[in-house]
Amino acid sequence: MSYRIPQQPVSLEELARRQQNVVTASQLRARGVPARMVSEHCRSGGPWQRLLPRVYLLQDGAPTPEQRMWAALLYAAQNGPAGDGAGEGAVITGAAALALYGFVSVPRLPAVHGVEVLVPRQRRLRDVGQVRIRRTGRVLEARSVHGLAVAPVARAVADAISEWAEQGAFESGRVGPGLLRALLREALEREGGCPAAELLAELAEARLLAVPRVRAAVDELLAARREAAFAELTALAAERGLPVPLPGPELRMRGGTYIAVPDLYWPEAAVAVEVDSELRCVSEGEAAWVRGGQHRMEYLGVRVVYLGSARLAAERDAVGRELAEAYGIGGENVVELVVTGR
Repeated sequence: MSYRIPQQPVSLEELARRQQNVVTASQLRARGVPARMVSEHCRSGGPWQRLLPRVYLLQDGAPTPEQRMWAALLYAAQNGPAGDGAGEGAVITGAAALALYGFVSVPRLPAVHGVEVLVPRQRRLRDVGQVRIRRTGRVLEARSVHGLAVAPVARAVADAISEWAEQGAFESGRVGPGLLRALLREALEREGGCPAAELLAELAEARLLAVPRVRAAVDELLAARREAAFAELTALAAERGLPVPLPGPELRMRGGTYIAVPDLYWPEAAVAVEVDSELRCVSEGEAAWVRGGQHRMEYLGVRVVYLGSARLAAERDAVGRELAEAYGIGGENVVELVVTGR
């Protein structure tokens, strides 16, 4: 879903109510308002004003932050300066979208000046005023926030960080590591945020994981989440009467052949636990290395339990039962492995 200029005209009063008094030239024309009247109403001292090309505010006085957002969205949703009819869709993204969501790690809505708007790649639009156009070849997705079409959290975060990188904000010190970590953490932990895998996918799509400061912040955040999950799992195992598992041991064959480094391991039961394995590494090469170790453990008879930190938080008792059951059954036909690195 993205914002599209309504094809079936409702009354001008109803339209103005829906769009907080911000309308386009084509919307006015579709409701019988001639261009001459629009020009007259937008003269100095008149009751209306022009906010952006072919976008008008049907009131005098300074526009509110929400009205500026509506103006940016309507400008981008038009077919263009010569177009009529329905627009091809647009969504607000970047820092403006995060401000609409209520993120505390970015400037609040009144302080947001530039508005990034995401549109299909084929659209012929230019930046104008404080509106910045960002194009995508993917299908537009949106959430409705205060009636506005806003990009999903993960996409908005990636676009905000992309904008900072493009503006040289990391090099200038305007955006420091603390702000970057706070933004990523809020995206994952706030109510209505996004799953870690979704955020990583968007950062990878935007090639932001190649930016050293972004990669460092992501690695630090994921490591902290995994360490907290390890501690919780160890406590949960103790509550179930299980021995303390070995954290991160290196498993090898008797001859020294490397097998894997599971997150947690019970050597007496040949049971390994992998936590957030899809988030353990953010590059495909590292992920393939981890998957290879997991497959080798399973092939050699180790029982591998895969858990997500989100599930651990939401279904703690169920996870405890799963661990106890896996430990009770143990591995099957396990080739003797040597625990090293501890």
